[in-house]
Amino acid sequence: MAGGELRLRLLLVGAAVLALTAVAGVGGERAAVPALFVFGDSLIDNGNNNNLASLAKANYFPYGIDFADGPTGRFCNGYTIVDELAELLGLPLVPSYSQASTVQEVLQGVNYASAAAGILDDSGGNFVGRIPFNEQISNFESTVSQIAGAIGAAAASSHLARSIVFVGMGSNDYLNNYLMPNYDTRRRYTPQQFADLLVRQYAGQLARLYRAGARKFVVAGVGAMGCIPSVLAQSVTGQCSPEVDDLVLPFNANLRAMLDGLGAGGLPGARFTYLDNFRVFRAILGNPAAFGFAVVDRGCCGIGRNGGQITCLPFMPPCADRDRYVFWDAYHPTAAVNVIIARQAFHGAADVVAPVNVRQLATL
Repeated sequence: MAGGELRLRLLLVGAAVLALTAVAGVGGERAAVPALFVFGDSLIDNGNNNNLASLAKANYFPYGIDFADGPTGRFCNGYTIVDELAELLGLPLVPSYSQASTVQEVLQGVNYASAAAGILDDSGGNFVGRIPFNEQISNFESTVSQIAGAIGAAAASSHLARSIVFVGMGSNDYLNNYLMPNYDTRRRYTPQQFADLLVRQYAGQLARLYRAGARKFVVAGVGAMGCIPSVLAQSVTGQCSPEVDDLVLPFNANLRAMLDGLGAGGLPGARFTYLDNFRVFRAILGNPAAFGFAVVDRGCCGIGRNGGQITCLPFMPPCADRDRYVFWDAYHPTAAVNVIIARQAFHGAADVVAPVNVRQLATL
């Protein structure tokens, strides 16, 4: 077959696949957007660290105990936030970048998230292997080139512009950088100065995603971390740490202001929605019974004080009533919490997700 004929056939096949994925979602229903592309850390990683030389892995039982495919690399017992969001958008669960190889696999989205990753390249270094945000963006750029090569630049541009990009970064820049004694950032920067540093770099990274074709962004703030089991375990009385929570408040404030600026014309044609993870998590901890939870002060799977001194080990038996626990392990929430956060992101009011929720963003 001549080169021109092969190219034409690839374009026609790619266009046909694109047309199908634009309308066919889960169960044959129409998807709200063509694709969901995901960037982040262990809160939403779904397997990108599995084949890395990394200490941050979750591809063993009991991780995934409540997930249909078992242990996949998700740092949870079941769904992550973006798993639930994909279903709400009418999309299949998106594959990890490490497992997606064909155009057909990536057209409805890819998850680039990596446990221990941060906004700063050196965050999470104690876990050795991880894929920092800058490298995740490079992987996205490779995906964009792959899609454009199959269906053409114009069709790829339209596809990306209608898709949703979910970004959740920053936790490791605090937990596994600023708060770690072997990093010098706490000696060099005040909390406000560190927040300024992070958000300056974050703005450039989001602009890079924009230049690659992203237009609809959902950006999650850093959640409340002062009551996670690993922090509770560091207190002899098992108390939450207001100091840890206070650290991330300047970052979240800076992030929201930065997104407002980008959405107001800093990046023409782009739309940014801010998800206030911090507010949702504090609401759950403030009145757990109202959300169906009974245990807020220990991990469902872990060792030591508050189940937070050593995180969930291979084949360690977890708690039986996982839906009643807020925390799955020393650092991560249960699937029940993830589903609540995702539904708040999708349906929530402006006090949680602003200026529009994900359902509204999908229609713009």
